[in-house]
Amino acid sequence: MVSYSIGHVRTVVLALALIAACVPARSQQPSASAMATAKELITLKGGSAIYEPIVPGVIERARRVLLQTNPMLGKPLSDVAGKLRADIGARGTELVNQAARLYALRFTEQELKDALAFYKTPLGRKMVEEEPKILDQSLKDAQVWADKLSEEVIGRFRTEMKKLGHDL
Repeated sequence: MVSYSIGHVRTVVLALALIAACVPARSQQPSASAMATAKELITLKGGSAIYEPIVPGVIERARRVLLQTNPMLGKPLSDVAGKLRADIGARGTELVNQAARLYALRFTEQELKDALAFYKTPLGRKMVEEEPKILDQSLKDAQVWADKLSEEVIGRFRTEMKKLGHDL
């Protein structure tokens, strides 16, 4: 199982919000079958796991904010947080439904079925397993690259500024 950081989850939520904002309004809603296929595709690709920590994270953040207003309420706030996790923990499925709708609006039902068939093949399963690792390493590599580029840019700024009579 791949673990996702809160930062990764925030990025996914932001990306979904941006995608949703860009989806043109349509008078026709996706069919129930397209929605079901899209949900299955999201689940197969491990997308549901991305959303799992969001509801508990929201509850925990709220508990901490409220705890700052009255530190003496730690135990009752923790008790209420536990109750809220039990009561509304399944609300994360709303995010899966929203993502499924986005897929169903952007892909035909046949395209969703074809993608689902692909992800059920050995190569598709390997993609699901390896892609998060590749993306994580790619982001790490990009950060190292950006740090080196930043050093180069700062050096060039200094060189150019020195030519103008300014020591940085």
